[in-house]
Formats: sequence, C-alpha cells, structure tokens
Amino acid sequence: MTILSFTLILLCGAFLAGLLGSLTGLGGGVVIIPLLTLVFHVDIRYAIGTALIASIATSSGSAVAYVKEGITNIRLGMFLEIATTTGAIVGALIAVYLPTSVVAIIFGCVLIFSAIMSMRKKVAYAADEQGSKLARQLKLNSTYPSPEGPVAYSVRHVPGGYLMMMFAGVMSGLLGIGSGALKVLAMDNIMRIPFKVSTTTSNFMIGVTAAASAVVYLQRGYISPGLCMPVVLGVLAGALGGSRLLIRANTKNLRIVFSVVITFLALQMIYNGFTGKL
Repeated sequence: MTILSFTLILLCGAFLAGLLGSLTGLGGGVVIIPLLTLVFHVDIRYAIGTALIASIATSSGSAVAYVKEGITNIRLGMFLEIATTTGAIVGALIAVYLPTSVVAIIFGCVLIFSAIMSMRKKVAYAADEQGSKLARQLKLNSTYPSPEGPVAYSVRHVPGGYLMMMFAGVMSGLLGIGSGALKVLAMDNIMRIPFKVSTTTSNFMIGVTAAASAVVYLQRGYISPGLCMPVVLGVLAGALGGSRLLIRANTKNLRIVFSVVITFLALQMIYNGFTGKL
C-alpha cells in the first residue's frame, strides 16, 4: 500500500468517524482506534494518541455550531470539565504503563457499554422549577431551543454527575476516546438533562478532556504527525457535517447504526486483546 492510498483510506475513515462521533456525542475515537489497530495494524498507543488529537478536532468542529444554535450548556460544560480534565491526566499516566493487550480489552468493554447506552430509551424529564440547590447556586439551569420555543430545564444531582465525569475523564485518558457514553450517562441519567443538551455539551467538553491527555502521549512520543494529519482533516469535516444533521436527524436510527458498528468493533478488539495480536 502506497502512502497516498493509505492517506486517502484513512481520510475517508476519519470522515465517517467524525460524522458518527458528532451525531452521537461519543467522539470519533471509537471508530478511529479500531480502524488503525485492526485494519492498519498500528500500535494501539499511537492509535490512542491520534484519536486524542482527532477528538480535539471533533469537539472544535461540532461545538461551534451547537453553541451557535444555543443547545450547549456552556456553563455546565465548563464546570464539569474540571472533573474530566483531572481524570484524563490520571488515565493517560496509567495507560503508558499498561500492556497493550489489556488496553485493547478494556477498550472493547467500554465500546460495548457505549453501544448498550446508545440503545437505551431516552426519557424526557419534566422541568423542575426547584431543581438542585447546588445547580441554582452555580447557575447551571438553562434552556434549549425547540420548534415551540425555548424549553427550560433544571440540573439535578450535581455531585453524582461530577464524580461520573471524573471517571469518564480517566477512561478518556486511558483509552483515547471522548468517553461520551459516560458523559451522556452522567448528564442524561444522573443530572436529568435533556438528551440533545447532554449530547452537545459532551461534544463541547471532549476537546478539553482530550487535550489534557494528549500532552502526556506527546511527551511519551506516541503522537505521529503522519497519522494525525489525515485523521484530523477527515474528522473535522465529518464533525462539521454531523453538527448540521443532528438538528434534523432521527436519533432512533442513529442509535441502531451506532450500536451495530460499535459492537462489532468491540468484539474484534477484545478478541485481539486476548490473543495478543495488539
């Protein structure tokens, strides 16, 4: 395979990863890492380093559009980034000392969890005028636009969501993915935020979390410019396209497609981890 063909295939794969990551709020790393390790047989640590750079591009590309639409809760995202950034640095430091086969198995398990979480039924929580006292003190409650006008929502269980975000940060640094499933779980299930708000706020946060972990991988020499260049360009283009599609997208169909693809990739990663092929 020539360098040109390798770059073009990687560019197309990165575009699909960015599109999927933007639409689901889970980041492009869930596709980029299996693509690099299973198809191109890249060392998983270099794949993780590349995915972290791609996550920054995904977040930057989609977050701009979501903020402009008024869906993202910026204040909540900045508050929770404290937890995810701390966890990401810890996870990245652990990752460089773990065997690659162990990282692959953990990665596959997290992907399966992500697929299960994406298929769960989304619950529309009723607005609570009182909400959480801590959320009111931090001014985390907000609104999001809808065809019928602005919809108000209240943030609840702030400490529980904060702790889950810290764990999501550890997984992000360890595996090189946005850990969007854990972030959406924290905001959607624990903090009772509407699904579109949790998805877009997750995208907003992914870049900061990935940047914290990427510093560790860069210092260890696990970030390759030759891999990062086509991946970043493809992911950024896919993220921009996905951000425009989300507002009109059928989320049920997205969940089905995402779950099928991710489950297949997860099983492959787990198998190769146990057989020592990664």
